[in-house]
Amino acid sequence: MATRPGMTPDSMSVDVDNLYREETYTDLHAASIRQLTPVKSDGSRDPDRPLQFIGDTTLMTQMGPLPLQFAIEAESLEQAFEGFPQGVREAVERLNERAKEMAREEASRIVVPSKMPGGGLPGGGLVGTGKLG
Repeated sequence: MATRPGMTPDSMSVDVDNLYREETYTDLHAASIRQLTPVKSDGSRDPDRPLQFIGDTTLMTQMGPLPLQFAIEAESLEQAFEGFPQGVREAVERLNERAKEMAREEASRIVVPSKMPGGGLPGGGLVGTGKLG
């Protein structure tokens, strides 16, 4: 579902110049591709805009299922399915890079106390007696 920042029910509108018909194709195993066909406001095909393809799959990892969605550069459904494996690889690479970036950001936020300078008040005890209590 697409959303626009700051959109409220009162400010919502439909962009009739950016309509798409959505169809989903799957091999019933791992690959799903959404084909977005540009249409005019009357529902007819808009030949001036290209088809768009979105790959969708779920990889099983040690941490559990990992859903992936990614754009596929293609001019036909056949080309989209041919490009699907490469799209998965690139999506996984992007996720790995993002995870590394997040780990670096988190590590830089960890505050390590520096050595405290010497000095300050001496320890407890009774002054001049050599006894602690």
